[in-house]
Amino acid sequence: MEISSSLPYSGTAANGIAAQSDFQTFLTMLTAQMENQDPLEPMNASDFAAQLATFSSVEQQTYTNELLTAMLSRSSLSDLGGWVGMEARIYGGVWYSGEAIDLTPDPALGADEVTLIVRDSTGAIVDSRSLDPEEISYSWDGLDSDGNPLPEGTYTFEIESRLDDEVIDTQPVAAYVPIQEARYEGGATMLVMPGGLWVDAASVSGLRRPPG
Repeated sequence: MEISSSLPYSGTAANGIAAQSDFQTFLTMLTAQMENQDPLEPMNASDFAAQLATFSSVEQQTYTNELLTAMLSRSSLSDLGGWVGMEARIYGGVWYSGEAIDLTPDPALGADEVTLIVRDSTGAIVDSRSLDPEEISYSWDGLDSDGNPLPEGTYTFEIESRLDDEVIDTQPVAAYVPIQEARYEGGATMLVMPGGLWVDAASVSGLRRPPG
């Protein structure tokens, strides 16, 4: 769905033309009323002025409301544009297309052995490898446990922490994923990721510019 920043202005212009037409109609009616009034009981000039002032006030308020709507719409679109091109730190499924995926493992405190576990879209484990317990960033190369390239698809990551050969914690691992598009859907800002994946902006735990 293409979002065009020109939409608020086209609507405002149309409403402005309509308001101007209404104002001209009012003046025509007011002129006709003055020409056809009873000369023995003419309308007080202050009444004419009050009618004109009332219409002018309503017209001005209409223009003000339209201007505010246009400004807010433009600001909202600008906010959306700020997401595009950035990389969001998210949990859950990530699309792999042959490019390395930057992960942010967070091992349990005190762990002396850490294992990265990768699952495909069916939940099957396709890769398992040891990481340095002090590792806070890791680039997954898309290879399986035998060193063979994995096909394109959605993958999830988790980290298993051990102490003295005993599992003490298992947690999902976040990944940095490029944002291709941002939309307003149902009152929420939704981010479109590679592979057609949608993520609620409220679930993003970090944001960065693409490296390099």
